[in-house]
Amino acid sequence: MAIQPWFTDAKLGIFVHWGIYAVDGVQESWSFYDDIVPYDRYMSQLDRFTAARYDPRDWARLFARAGARYVVLTSRHHDGVALWDSAHGRLNVGRDLITGYADALREEGLKVGLYYSHSDWSHPDYASTRRPGRPPEQEDNRYSEVAAECEDLAAWERFIAYRDGQIRELAERHRPDLMWFDGEWERSEEQWRIRELAALVRSYAPDVVFNARMLSEGDYATPEQGAPVVPPEGPWELCLTINDSWGFQHHDHHHKSVDQLIRYFTETIGGGGNLLLDVGPREDGTVPAEQAERLEGLGDWIGRHAEAVYGTVRGLPAGHHHGPSTLSQDHRTLYLMLFDAPRAAFGVRGLRSGVRRVTVLRSGRELGHRVIGGLHEAPGVLWIDPPAAADLDPHATVLAVELDGELELYRGAGRS
Repeated sequence: MAIQPWFTDAKLGIFVHWGIYAVDGVQESWSFYDDIVPYDRYMSQLDRFTAARYDPRDWARLFARAGARYVVLTSRHHDGVALWDSAHGRLNVGRDLITGYADALREEGLKVGLYYSHSDWSHPDYASTRRPGRPPEQEDNRYSEVAAECEDLAAWERFIAYRDGQIRELAERHRPDLMWFDGEWERSEEQWRIRELAALVRSYAPDVVFNARMLSEGDYATPEQGAPVVPPEGPWELCLTINDSWGFQHHDHHHKSVDQLIRYFTETIGGGGNLLLDVGPREDGTVPAEQAERLEGLGDWIGRHAEAVYGTVRGLPAGHHHGPSTLSQDHRTLYLMLFDAPRAAFGVRGLRSGVRRVTVLRSGRELGHRVIGGLHEAPGVLWIDPPAAADLDPHATVLAVELDGELELYRGAGRS
């Protein structure tokens, strides 16, 4: 099944890691799993999680201004705490924080994504089996696995029933456009009943998009934190934090700058992917000002250069242009991103297509250009005059290169 077109044209999504871990500002789930925070202390945050200033419409408006087309909220992380009043399991925040979120996104025209972890390190039936082929000498974590001789397959069936109950609640109530699963590494596809799980979600949301952590049912790859040097071939998404943390952590002030975020963003869309940019709201539901300011900054840049963002496909492979690029869907306009102000004419290599004109996208000013060199099948270099200082964008300047026909590239080594 082909991936939904809205996803590949979305370009920007917002990842929201929000849960009880924001109360003390500890790492979500992993802090107790790795014995950094005692389990009881971690869970004591549940009684102190207020969501007192949570306004999903504020979120939706902010994310829309950032230029996002979809949002993914952690409905339940590995800690097992659901953000809605689930009838399944014993851990939830005691109210429904998902419905308002989904309604607010749709009011702003944004697609609704829900994160859900396959694993649940708090459920009494979860640590009842182990992944097939897991070496006996490999150390087990008490929250996730048991020794082979202690497996309880009846308990695992109870866990799957609990999982299916929660997924049915989410899918039936919200008809999500995207389900973002996590934690798949702890069990096999057969243990997770991946095909049955996918069928369950699709029975309520037939056009749902799944990430790759749905294994054989996944629609797109999800590299995390590290931008790929060679972009994946198919649809993909880079998951990236604004600072160094997924959820809110009081001490983490190491925020990426707007310049850096624009670079990550343009390199990602230039490679054919989406950027899923993470924010970590405080426990009261407010987005930290430092993160909101960066979303606004990114959105301002996207708004000035929307033509080079939406409705485009992956641009030039590495080696043709020193920077990211995108290509219009008809393959007749190439958009070049410049992060540094050129001191002189700069070159674009390997263009077999003729060039009609080159303009600065923001101002519309036309730039001089010429092709120099070339021999036999190897085309010459397209040299473009530098934009004037007045035409430079403070973050990244975009040039529109209008071609005579569809883009044709030379990828050879030249004739010797």
